[in-house]
Amino acid sequence: MDEEFKKEVIDALKKCYDPELPVNIYDLGLIYKLEINEDRTVNITMTLTSPFCPISDYFFEDIKEKLKAIGAKDVNIELTFDPPWTKDRMSEEAKSELGI
Repeated sequence: MDEEFKKEVIDALKKCYDPELPVNIYDLGLIYKLEINEDRTVNITMTLTSPFCPISDYFFEDIKEKLKAIGAKDVNIELTFDPPWTKDRMSEEAKSELGI
């Protein structure tokens, strides 16, 4: 895998924010799995903070737009709620930002 491109993908994901929280989706721990194929197809397994999130379509479009802008050939997103998201998945930076 192209480690430089993987870093670019992670940086792009860190520019996608949950509109209700001042923390990006990567540091929130919403990204469960990230795979990048040799042709730069990006496969993401992710969750949301709530299964009833009314803006899931926004998240997916924002992710796809940002990743294609850095050269992703295609972006496939699989949504899962297993395991359910908890605050334990958050990075230390995100916890600090939210005062947790």
